[in-house]
Amino acid sequence: MSKERARRREEREREAAIVRAARAREAEKRERRTARTKAITGLVPKRHSRQTGILAVRRRRQLGVTIALVIALNVLVWLFVPGWPTRTMVLCVSLLGTPVLHTLLFKR
Repeated sequence: MSKERARRREEREREAAIVRAARAREAEKRERRTARTKAITGLVPKRHSRQTGILAVRRRRQLGVTIALVIALNVLVWLFVPGWPTRTMVLCVSLLGTPVLHTLLFKR
């Protein structure tokens, strides 16, 4: 009976050693990967967060208004004009004319 217990304990310990070795390999692999990632990302410049000043807020608001107007124009054209060529032409002209509209609306 004690030989049987010793044999089973030895099997359990062997299996536990295999599992520990696998975990150690995974941990080592993970550490190498994080070190490699840190080394590579250290070379790339950091991203800056969005500016929060008064001028930046005003610029975002103005840009939002301009984009909203252009989208509203295109939605109205798509709803009330049945022809595809006209819709496409208005879309192209509005995309090309958006900077002009922005300049006319918000003089700098």
